[in-house]
Amino acid sequence: MKPAAQPFRLLASVSDFAQHFGFPPPVHPLLSVIDLSQHRNPPVTGPALRQLYIITLKKGLKGRLQYGHRTYDFSEGVLAFYAPGQVCASDPSVDLSELEGWMLVFHPDLLLKHPLGRKILGYTFFSYQVSEALHLSAREEQLLEGLVHTIRAEHEQPIDTFSQDVLVAQLDVLLSYANRFYHRQFLTRRTAEHDLLTRFEQELHDYFAQSAERPLPTVQHFADALHVSPAYLGDMLRTLTGQSTQQHIHQTLIEKAKQLLLSTSLSVNETAYQLGFEYPQYFTRLFKSKTGFTPAAFRLSVQ
Repeated sequence: MKPAAQPFRLLASVSDFAQHFGFPPPVHPLLSVIDLSQHRNPPVTGPALRQLYIITLKKGLKGRLQYGHRTYDFSEGVLAFYAPGQVCASDPSVDLSELEGWMLVFHPDLLLKHPLGRKILGYTFFSYQVSEALHLSAREEQLLEGLVHTIRAEHEQPIDTFSQDVLVAQLDVLLSYANRFYHRQFLTRRTAEHDLLTRFEQELHDYFAQSAERPLPTVQHFADALHVSPAYLGDMLRTLTGQSTQQHIHQTLIEKAKQLLLSTSLSVNETAYQLGFEYPQYFTRLFKSKTGFTPAAFRLSVQ
């Protein structure tokens, strides 16, 4: 008989999070900065659903720790990001006896009425939980630790009219640096990323090389085929090629459409269906937006 699945606990506040993982009660209702070196013997906990943002730098762990679909060696500085709605659980097999680092936990309400509340939704590294952690250089690690120290000092001050504005401004700076460091990671790991680019281009070519009618491919389709998140794939492609995943799909789609229009007797509607369009008029609009011609006009222009 299968053991009963452990129920998920909802962690809806910073206080809930601290209580669940055995951290001290937070001094601020919407934000907490935790020194991980002081918490090397956490309680074993069941799975929990966090309605919080978490940024954490962990190092000194003995063993590999799961982060999304990959495991990482956290003996050196590795920065991980978690967005509200992601599930977590402790791993008793990891040796924390030499754990160092910090954890920054904050509630989305902290960002209300601030531009960062919208801006943070564009930071795709919060969706890299299925793919990619950020490896920091010693200099980058030192810079972020300085920022976290400043945030810790501010959040321990008595709350006044300016407290939330100051904390959000400091978070904004920290996340801007994280964004820069992710971009650096793409650029300095060009061999791995170019391999991913080559595999993506091959997947794209193979998809449209098939003669059978198939639905239009989605960004998720190629991300799944490459075992990365859509956000990671998109950021990698923009960094290396200047184009998004969707732009690559459209570009290949249009080239395939041109080939069919010039080398077959298929009607425009039949061409649209062959390419996977459910509605031919959408194919016509897309083709014209990319080439300046309707499919019919393009066919006539080269005859």
